[in-house]
Amino acid sequence: MAIYELRTYTLYVGKMAEAVALYEEVAWPALARRQGKLVGYFTGDIGALNQIIHLWRFEDDADRRAFWADLFADEDFMAFARRFRPLVLSQENKLMLSAPWGPAPEAGTVPTAAPG
Repeated sequence: MAIYELRTYTLYVGKMAEAVALYEEVAWPALARRQGKLVGYFTGDIGALNQIIHLWRFEDDADRRAFWADLFADEDFMAFARRFRPLVLSQENKLMLSAPWGPAPEAGTVPTAAPG
């Protein structure tokens, strides 16, 4: 059964534009090379301001751990992480299972380049 990881980064007030630019210019190229796990990225609008939220789908916990180990070994991604971390006020990760009713989110096809 697939597991889902919901990651929420709450940024310091006023840091969203800088964070988005870092994702588009530095993080996205490293993430785009790892297609098939990402369900989607979202930003908070009403209520959940200053948040970047992403949802990942993994086959199991071993798949999840292997994915993050591979990503954290990527120097391009770690260059992003070093610049992104000072913008983060807090981080929350949740591991979830799909409910036995209704549709389950599927991993999306990740474009090879940042939008725009």
